[in-house]
Amino acid sequence: MAEVAVLGAGCFWCVEAVFIQLKGVHAIRPGYCNGIGEDPTYEQVCTGKSGHAEVIEIEFEPLTLAYNHLLEVFFHCHDPTTLNQQGNDLGTQYRSGIYFRDAQQEAVAIQVLNSTAQSKLWPNPIVTEIAPLATFYPAEQYHHKYYASNPAQPYCSTVIGPKLAKLRKTHSHLLKV
Repeated sequence: MAEVAVLGAGCFWCVEAVFIQLKGVHAIRPGYCNGIGEDPTYEQVCTGKSGHAEVIEIEFEPLTLAYNHLLEVFFHCHDPTTLNQQGNDLGTQYRSGIYFRDAQQEAVAIQVLNSTAQSKLWPNPIVTEIAPLATFYPAEQYHHKYYASNPAQPYCSTVIGPKLAKLRKTHSHLLKV
């Protein structure tokens, strides 16, 4: 039976491109979560005033890809030490976040965050938000599969390309064939 995880790690184009590569991932939907107002638009979220985070909703098979392994990839695929920022993307909508659906996901998120912090993977303290998922709104259709549709777009080639290279280097055992 499939499970669902909701993660924010900066621009959802980047995060979607990484997680779609993993064995056990059935579907990904970019969207917005935990802000003020219903069904926000990309333009509203980009102002930073709505409080929504850019996230992806990942449907995955836990017998193939355990939730803790999903979170280990999450902590490797972005910088969880920068508050409201990923590279040149600035604003609360780009915050690092794990939005749990139940107590078990919360417990695993805390455990993986703590073990990542202790591992010294990142030299600075991790500022990833761990919070209950209050709302999720799918992003506009043109954001779905953005990297797959626009690999030569300058943002995609300069930002997403290196993330995928890092994924292949650090988590090749979790990749689809």
